Amino acid sequence: MAAASLADSASSLPRDVVIKTEPEIEGGPLLGSEGVSVKRDPVVSLMAPVSGLQPLSWSQDHRLAVCTTSSLSVMELVCDVHTNKQDLMLHRTSIPVPTDANRLRVGPAAEQAQVMEKFCTHPDPSVRQVFLADKVMNPSIGVHKGIKYASWSPLGCESSGRCLLACLTLDHRLTIHNSHKRLEWNMLVDLTKKYSERLKERGYAKKDNKPPQANLLDFEELQRRFHMQTPLRMEWSSVYTIKQVQPDNACIDVEMVLLAVLMENGDLVLWKFVLPFLNGADVVFYDIIESGVSRPSDLAWWEYENADRRMSGLIIGSEVGPVKIMPVSLSGVKGYFTLRHPVILWKECDEIAVENIKCVPMIHPIHKSSCSLIVASRGCYVFWCLLLISPAGLNVHNSHVAGLHSLPVVSLAVSHHGVAVYTCSLDGWIKKLTPTFTENTLIFKQEDMLQPENLTSRRIHGIAVSRNGAYIAMVSTQGIVDSYHPVTRTYQVHFVTLKTPEMAATLLLKSPTQNLYKMADLLDIVRWQILKNKCIPASLLEELDQKIQEVDSPYLWRFKLFLVRVLYQSLQSPPTDHRLKPTHEVNKVLVRDEEDGEEEEEDGQEEGESGGVKSEKEENQEEQKAEVQAWINAVETHLMRENMKKVLGVVYLNTWIAQNTSIPTCGLVEYLAKDTNDRASEVLIGHIKNKMNKQTFSERCSLCQAVLPFTDHKQAICTNGHMWLRCVLSYQACQTLTFRRCLLLDSIARLPKPEDPEWIKKILQAPCTLCDSPMI
Repeated sequence: MAAASLADSASSLPRDVVIKTEPEIEGGPLLGSEGVSVKRDPVVSLMAPVSGLQPLSWSQDHRLAVCTTSSLSVMELVCDVHTNKQDLMLHRTSIPVPTDANRLRVGPAAEQAQVMEKFCTHPDPSVRQVFLADKVMNPSIGVHKGIKYASWSPLGCESSGRCLLACLTLDHRLTIHNSHKRLEWNMLVDLTKKYSERLKERGYAKKDNKPPQANLLDFEELQRRFHMQTPLRMEWSSVYTIKQVQPDNACIDVEMVLLAVLMENGDLVLWKFVLPFLNGADVVFYDIIESGVSRPSDLAWWEYENADRRMSGLIIGSEVGPVKIMPVSLSGVKGYFTLRHPVILWKECDEIAVENIKCVPMIHPIHKSSCSLIVASRGCYVFWCLLLISPAGLNVHNSHVAGLHSLPVVSLAVSHHGVAVYTCSLDGWIKKLTPTFTENTLIFKQEDMLQPENLTSRRIHGIAVSRNGAYIAMVSTQGIVDSYHPVTRTYQVHFVTLKTPEMAATLLLKSPTQNLYKMADLLDIVRWQILKNKCIPASLLEELDQKIQEVDSPYLWRFKLFLVRVLYQSLQSPPTDHRLKPTHEVNKVLVRDEEDGEEEEEDGQEEGESGGVKSEKEENQEEQKAEVQAWINAVETHLMRENMKKVLGVVYLNTWIAQNTSIPTCGLVEYLAKDTNDRASEVLIGHIKNKMNKQTFSERCSLCQAVLPFTDHKQAICTNGHMWLRCVLSYQACQTLTFRRCLLLDSIARLPKPEDPEWIKKILQAPCTLCDSPMI
């Protein structure tokens, strides 16, 4: 009956119905015509050639990883409000390729050396040639140095709330890194070494735990042992919440993420990371799935979520053509269901390799249900598959998009906001595919992405789209110079806009995430427009004020603060040139006659008048800057007062009796009481005063023990002149040498202490009150 009702609802629509996947807004389509793409400066030159089949990877925290032969180059897009430069602000770091060679172990060292010697001189040429040509088995042939693949975890996996980075080198070393402090990287765990030790303990047995019948002198057994621990790709799952039983039998919610590693023999090795991931010893082997794919090529997660039902699977592509989904079983995840059998998405063995697999969750506009769009490149074609789960079961629709490129597709990227697929081939052409739903299938609208003139005639090695689809990054060579190919190639990373400033502003106003940091790529386009025009668009400011009146959310106030702060930077005059310039007054007096002297007087009057105009202009600009600064102070004060009320509310709920919570409660109460027009503050202050029962717990200076009065939310000064900065999250005075600062250097936050209660530690986990940036 359910299947029939679905069919009836679908049949009620016209047969030729086409529904776009892009949401609509008032006044027209939200993601319709995106305008001409504009190249942003700077162009980033790489120190070494790119390496790997997919050299670019863009994280959810706005960091772009570029695989090169010497290191993994990382560029972080920072939407800086402390500069008036119109260029993209990029913080560059790198993870160097290890200098020591990685050698896989398949048995005892003496036995492995004997085997190597045997197969180097094997009498059978079919065996000897295969062994000598294999860079994994034969160490004498040498291996390439460089990064093969990089994969970013979801946001929030690191201790500071950012992304972990999985890095695979060309010599098959898989490591996990996190950003240590600000511009440093720290290796947390070597998964290749960890898995090799596990295989050694198990005697290199398969999943069934049966010991191998053959020894290393058997060539097939030697190949099997190498292939079962040679990683090809790795991909992170989304964050799952599981139940964990404590020693006192209490049950708490714990977040975890899985890393799936595709091995050369087709095995899928799953590693479990409990969040936040701090120590490499905490990584746990989770499961191994034998896919049966003999020549795997690429990997991606398929994750389905609809209401309280969740499913996961791993999409595996093959070098010979087939694509399938392997079920992943998760225990302890609420509402989780598992596929009973593998799902074949494409079964033809046509010797066309499957690469660049991407999976996008979508909402089917006709059936009003969740679905998944899977795209991949197969030679010159783009393979797509639409998965629909209905009460009748799982429906698979697949086909190919042909006629896109005359050369094979080298890279494929997907924009999740207003779903669009971008493909590029070796000749430098970039195509955009926009999916639209029909009653039973999908139609892809094909467009040529207009490139700036200085990006044509270049060989593109890879593309990637930023988190919210604001920018597309592409890595290319410099192209032909003076009708000749240069002797030495230089590799560069270019950034091209995909959204107009008006479109970016609309998306920011309607953001479902309500977090400025997560929308930093869109914010940067708005910042660029304000710096160019030296004004905030009137329509944007009007709509923002209207939304603040309707929904008084901190996110909208932070957005307003961002706009005003960028406006203030745009009013800053550029640095003047103070070099000494020669004067010609003496020469005029000595050479010219009386008529020249009269002309000189007239010139002097004109110069005086222009100087007066200039000074008047400067005065107006200074007045405007003062007004904008007052505007900034007013918005900052509003945000601080709202956060103070939030902190006091938490204090009130978590103190049963009057006690010293180390948070300056009395100071916050007095600060809020200065505004007599805030009714919410009056009610909250009344409740807190009744609970404190006239007791006060004053903060004291750690140097002289004098009382630290609460007169400013940014700093505290005692009577002896000692000054301490205040934590923006708890408003405590940071009287230690170590503390955290937000990414944009707006504020500081103190580090949690072991004796702090859990609710204070939770307060200190929040992002910056002013800009939503993480505390590092």
